[in-house]
Amino acid sequence: MISRTEDEELVQIKDWWKRSGKPLLTGGALALVLVFAWQGWQKYQTGRAQGASALYQQLLDASLRPSGKPDTARIAELYGHLQSDFAGTHYAQYGSLLVAKVAVEDGKLDEAAAELRAILDKPADATLGELARQRLARVLAAQDKAEEGLALLAGEADAAFQAVREEIRGDLLLQLGRPDEARAAYEKAKAAQSADAGPETLQMKLDDLAKGDA
Repeated sequence: MISRTEDEELVQIKDWWKRSGKPLLTGGALALVLVFAWQGWQKYQTGRAQGASALYQQLLDASLRPSGKPDTARIAELYGHLQSDFAGTHYAQYGSLLVAKVAVEDGKLDEAAAELRAILDKPADATLGELARQRLARVLAAQDKAEEGLALLAGEADAAFQAVREEIRGDLLLQLGRPDEARAAYEKAKAAQSADAGPETLQMKLDDLAKGDA
């Protein structure tokens, strides 16, 4: 026989279940839905990244043919797929950098500038933005637009890119016939350069400026 106390506890449990059971079940079901949705999204993103990576690798292979001459038709085809299927991703912008490089090699500076500006307008990350900025400045220099290139490089870059940015600034200033400012930019670049920066091209440029003074 159930005692009065047990009876009361049973009533309390039933009452609690009426009030809380449904929300608990609903909350549990919602949590499961969210978990499965997150796992599905992660799987989708992984598959998307792998697809973009494979397409970019094909693009890279097309630009590095054994003959040494890029397969421009194949590059255009692959790049079109990369931009339509994976627009805005890192790999799509890696592709833009590569296509800009091929355009420069073909003497198509306007096309190269357009690709680099597109990255700069909405970079996938800060590194891609800085790479596009520096390469665009060099393209502008080749187009005799050194002043525009200088404006693009105004301000300070992240420490990892400061040396290269200042060296490009020096080149642009020298192109504009401003050797003293070019020397200051080269000196700043040299100071920011890491110990393992490779050949002393900056020192060579400084030495050439010194010879000019002499």
